[in-house]
Amino acid sequence: MPVYQINKGINKPIEFKGLKAQYIGYLAGGLVGLLIFFAVMYIVGLPVYVCIAVISALGGGLFYQVFKYSHTYGQYGLMKRTARRYLPGYLKFNSRKIFIRLKK
Repeated sequence: MPVYQINKGINKPIEFKGLKAQYIGYLAGGLVGLLIFFAVMYIVGLPVYVCIAVISALGGGLFYQVFKYSHTYGQYGLMKRTARRYLPGYLKFNSRKIFIRLKK
């Protein structure tokens, strides 16, 4: 008779080395961007040591920023923060008809 393991991580966010949910994708996208930037700098003709120094500095900044956002905002906090910008500051109505109809 086969023995099956029970998955106890149902409905929990994906987590990898402290990064939660969408931040894993942000870090992966940033690393791909750094790889492309390195290739462009190398093709342009910059010395390899300069390319490595620039990419190392940008990569360190990328890791720091992504981990900071992951710990500060959590799984959905950054999306909520960006969505807050699209909320109107106030609503303007020209009549009270819409509220009077609600009571009926």
